[in-house]
Amino acid sequence: MSNSQHVLVIDDEENLRHLLSVMLARQGYRVTCAEHGEVGLARLSDTVFDYILCDIRMPEMDGPSFLLRALESHVTAPIIMMSAYGSVETAISCMKQGAYDFISKPFKKDEIIMVLKKAEERERLKEENRHLRDTAAGQFVYSGILSRTPQMQEIFSQIRRVADLKTTVLVLGESGTGKELVARALHQNSSRAEGPFVAVNCGAIPHNLLESELFGHVKGAFTDASSDKSGLFEQADGGTLFLDEIAEMPLALQVKLLRVLQEGEIRRVGGSSDSKVKVRVVSATARDLSADVAAGRFREDLYFRLNVFCLELPPLRERMEDIPLLAEHFLKRHGRCEGQLPRIEPRVMRSLMAHRWPGNVRELENAIERACILCENGSITPSCLPTSIRAVDDVELPVPPDGENLSIKKAENTIERELIRKALAKTGGNRSHAAKILEISHRSLLYKLKEYGIE
Repeated sequence: MSNSQHVLVIDDEENLRHLLSVMLARQGYRVTCAEHGEVGLARLSDTVFDYILCDIRMPEMDGPSFLLRALESHVTAPIIMMSAYGSVETAISCMKQGAYDFISKPFKKDEIIMVLKKAEERERLKEENRHLRDTAAGQFVYSGILSRTPQMQEIFSQIRRVADLKTTVLVLGESGTGKELVARALHQNSSRAEGPFVAVNCGAIPHNLLESELFGHVKGAFTDASSDKSGLFEQADGGTLFLDEIAEMPLALQVKLLRVLQEGEIRRVGGSSDSKVKVRVVSATARDLSADVAAGRFREDLYFRLNVFCLELPPLRERMEDIPLLAEHFLKRHGRCEGQLPRIEPRVMRSLMAHRWPGNVRELENAIERACILCENGSITPSCLPTSIRAVDDVELPVPPDGENLSIKKAENTIERELIRKALAKTGGNRSHAAKILEISHRSLLYKLKEYGIE
């Protein structure tokens, strides 16, 4: 046993404190003692302990009160409760609050050592798992965007390629796929990262106010213009301006935006002179801009100016293997149940994997946040999910023949490979038709054919 293992013993009986100190010291532990919970909390305020042994019945502050206060202070050391008055009810109550284990007095030396060794092994495994998760997550995260799919890895590669250029970028994708995250990644990985990142939703601002918001105005330009005001282009000078829902911009304003992109100059509403701005413009839409151009709703010249480089984000239903990764990420963001992250039950994960996610990643995050609010006893059950997602819980998914293999990813890959083969067989090998049946893009199908080695 390494002498770095430090144990805090909290008990009002001096003889027991002495006994435990001697016993644990002989096993290589360092021991610090406290006579009740208040003193124990004081010890915790200036020392980091590996394990805590705490009596339940004590004056001043008893064990359960100490346990609650310690957990509120985010103490991570395993807390083992001790009591000569122990009962199953007391044990369950302490364990529910967050105690690691419970041991009844009088106890033998071997019992205490065994409990500590179990706690040590658990902490070692937790650290190993944490390291593995962090290592795995690091491989699949880029500037805050999480994905392990080839499609998104290719997006990451394209962002790296274009991030530091002046080129305008058009980000396409359904609502909730993370278009603003991509815009921020372009900004953060460029030489403009120290400059401002300014985002505006062109569909959220009334058309008669949008010009003033973008370009600013001078005093007296219109009734409510009581003073000069800078626009978003000026505020983003030296950085990036993200124009979300660009398809909602009125035609009259599209002409002025085109001029800014071509000349690098803006003129405030009511102003008489132009000002130079150095802004990288990233735009995004969930609409088919080429169809809007054909219908006369969007200027063709502006479309080509914005679409110098295009990033098309796949919907979540085309990157289902990301769901476990994203679910764990959102659990860490939203989930705290009795001081610990809640656990997603297997049947809940099955529902998440079977859902089509029309709202994409945003819908998944909302579902996880809701589930964290409703979960009890540290477990997310089907009843915690919205009805629309829970409704697919009875879908039967094929189980791999190897009964020992419970990997969700491997099972999903098996199912996906089989569905692709069936779609190709049904369409006589016509990949475009097969992609429509599978409800994925032709590009995604090509990725998957390569990944699974399907000819």
